[in-house]
Amino acid sequence: HPPMKILAIEKDLPETPGRDMQPFLADEARTVWALVQSEVIREIAFTRKDRRAVLILECHDEAEAERVLGGLPLAHEGFIAFDVFGLRPYDGFERLFGK
Repeated sequence: HPPMKILAIEKDLPETPGRDMQPFLADEARTVWALVQSEVIREIAFTRKDRRAVLILECHDEAEAERVLGGLPLAHEGFIAFDVFGLRPYDGFERLFGK
């Protein structure tokens, strides 16, 4: 089946004292760039309020998206996780035109 659109919203995990994410940030950017170049990540932005990453991915299912996101250095190291939502096209326009 064709890839589906996936929405992923970053959530911070409780900080471990003495752990610094700074050493992983360059690898995070490189990994995200590779996923953008391979068209797995289609869009990425930060929320204005709390700078959480919001991504649109194209994957075969939510499980594949979770595997991809789990491979990001910050997720792999336990700094962040993601809420993942499979999306489907909006069908509300049918109410305007009938089925």
